[in-house]
Amino acid sequence: MCGWLADPSDQCRCTPPMLDRYRARVSGPLLDRIDLHVEVPRVAVTTLAEETPGGESSATIRARVISARERQRARLARLGVAVNAHVPGREVRRVCRIDARGRRLEAASDRLGLSARAYTRILRVARTIADLADEDEITTSHLAEAIQYRSLDRRAARSSYG
Repeated sequence: MCGWLADPSDQCRCTPPMLDRYRARVSGPLLDRIDLHVEVPRVAVTTLAEETPGGESSATIRARVISARERQRARLARLGVAVNAHVPGREVRRVCRIDARGRRLEAASDRLGLSARAYTRILRVARTIADLADEDEITTSHLAEAIQYRSLDRRAARSSYG
């Protein structure tokens, strides 16, 4: 693979079979063990040199992360773990409860052909997103965001279904 896939420069000339062969090198069971699959586009040097910062400050993000970790630590103390990523598989559905509307999004896991392990990881990530938002319940938006972080699963589903 050339390394230019999804780059705005449109320099990639890899054919779909070439991309499929490259992706086949990484097995499904290995991908299932990776929580977040996110494409990060190249950033132009001029953007890096800008003096006007965008978005939240590092201090604001740090405070939100510390708060989320405290929420997790308090909720998970009885399980003997400190963070959502370490919740045992048998406890995930109890700790990461979703409502009826969220269960409809479970259909997305069928369309993507997600394994049980991948879906469990999505639930853990959705719980973390809710914690970062300082919310007690996982909402459909948290679950949808967590599913969006499985870009390699989505790409595999697209190539499987034509």
